[in-house]
Amino acid sequence: MSPPPVRILRDAPLARRNSFGVAASAALLAEVDEPEALPALLSRPGFDRPMVLGGGSNLLFAGDPDRPLVALTGQRIEVVEAGDGLVVLRAQAGTEWHRFVMHSIGLGLCGLENLALIPGTVGAAPIQNIGAYGVEAGEFVHAVHAYEPARDRWHRFGAGECAFGYRDSVFKHEPDRFMITAVDFALPRRASPRLDYAGLGDALAASGIEHPTAKDVADAVIAIRRRKLPDPAVLGNAGSFFKNPVVSVAQAQALLEAHPGLPCFSHGEARELSAAWLIDACGWKGHGDGDAGVSPGHALVLVNHGAASGAQLLRLARRIAASVRERFGVALEPEPRVVGARW
Repeated sequence: MSPPPVRILRDAPLARRNSFGVAASAALLAEVDEPEALPALLSRPGFDRPMVLGGGSNLLFAGDPDRPLVALTGQRIEVVEAGDGLVVLRAQAGTEWHRFVMHSIGLGLCGLENLALIPGTVGAAPIQNIGAYGVEAGEFVHAVHAYEPARDRWHRFGAGECAFGYRDSVFKHEPDRFMITAVDFALPRRASPRLDYAGLGDALAASGIEHPTAKDVADAVIAIRRRKLPDPAVLGNAGSFFKNPVVSVAQAQALLEAHPGLPCFSHGEARELSAAWLIDACGWKGHGDGDAGVSPGHALVLVNHGAASGAQLLRLARRIAASVRERFGVALEPEPRVVGARW
């Protein structure tokens, strides 16, 4: 017999369900294989105001969640449209993001190669509009499928309805309204590699690759990420903890005059600054505060050396942000969702 579509766990430990590895527990946690089971589950006593738990790679448990958790565990990937130039792939929310990226490349499709090895699930990708090496997931999202518990309604959001921005979307602004169940991506068959960000082109050239395929780019990205970022399976972390701050052109020019080495990028009519540079300039790289610390290899990455609590990591993050504001007048915001406390 097939396993039941829903598994309900009580007093569920969460240390292995978040990439920081911090201790927390959920009074109720339901694992749901198929989204069709959601309405019946959420009508049960105790499952009001649920919070969706993905791969746990973009959140910090600063305390125990005060609501039931729902983990969508389906991992089916299927072709829903196939044209000469584009193929639309649908992946269920529980699909591991990196597995999906490599699966798309294996089908001869392009576009997501710069996003290889990002931890987490497909369902979380549109919320944060994950991005790396000059590419954002939202550029290739064709549609987002979601369930709205409060109104018992199913939705299909076209890409234009998702309001994608830098690490932002309509789903992030209303984090508990919709439960993303699957995402469609429109991916080209022909490569248009983007290699002008963070030394990616130089890495490929150093390997003697003049005309890289999507697989070549993905392999280079994987190598760079493994070199720069700690493996969450070895050292608890959630990747980049802070977003790059976006400031006015005037503020950016004033900062560049005072600090010529500060990396600065165009961001529409504003400017995006390197949060890593700002944090490093304040002396935080490699800093330790008990088991809560900052990676010695990347100033944006907070790490758990073993027994740090989420509250300890949050306190460290606040101290870092306060020092950047004091020295540069720039506000930092966290990328991960903070559960159990306010930023």
